[in-house]
Amino acid sequence: MLILLPPSEKKAAAGDGPPLDLGTLSFPELTPVRERVLAALVETSGRDDAADVLGLPAGQRDEALARNRALREAPALPVARLYTGVLYDNLDLPSLDERAAADRIIVFSGLWGALRLTDRIPPYRLAMGVSLPPLGRLAALWRPALRHALSTGGDLVVDMRSGPYASAWKAPRPAVAVRVYRERIVGGAPARSVVSHMAKATRGEIAHGLLAAGADPRTPEELLKAVADLGHTAELNDGHLDVVLHD
Repeated sequence: MLILLPPSEKKAAAGDGPPLDLGTLSFPELTPVRERVLAALVETSGRDDAADVLGLPAGQRDEALARNRALREAPALPVARLYTGVLYDNLDLPSLDERAAADRIIVFSGLWGALRLTDRIPPYRLAMGVSLPPLGRLAALWRPALRHALSTGGDLVVDMRSGPYASAWKAPRPAVAVRVYRERIVGGAPARSVVSHMAKATRGEIAHGLLAAGADPRTPEELLKAVADLGHTAELNDGHLDVVLHD
């Protein structure tokens, strides 16, 4: 089983080790594209319109741009400690077996393409949905490189990525994308709606539960059973694992 995760906008404040060394990162086939995106991000982050280009909220732009400009010299830290936020809070990596989690999880990134939890990178800010001058849309830029670099070895892929990150690399079969819905009774009939905050929390909980239990489902049906054993209500629908939250 492989679990695919998005990054998080929320990150640790700073690294605590040597600066970035692109040559040490997993998936070395991605290095040429990483170098191009890194150079473009550093340059763009010095422009007057950088915050607008990168889609940064007003309250975060100064700190985010300063981080981006210092990427080559800033102290790095492991991916396992870099990302915070709702999904990663519920994933609770410190409580899991470090080696097992590192073997099972791949994190996707607009700057780095794809990462393992043991890779060391500095805090940064760059979403996959950005069109980065002069490279253009990042998902389209990464697509050929990721297709060449990534292989699942036939393992079941549990895809917990959000849309822009999922569009950068389509996982080969067997693969199941995890969706989260809230179900309410409306007019006497059940009605489902997409949720955001709770979707991130639920994906983190499921990833944590699967890893903590040592689960290794090989088929979507085995994944469904493993998720149900964790106490979640779920069903398989057209290549998706739909997790249903009830009020």
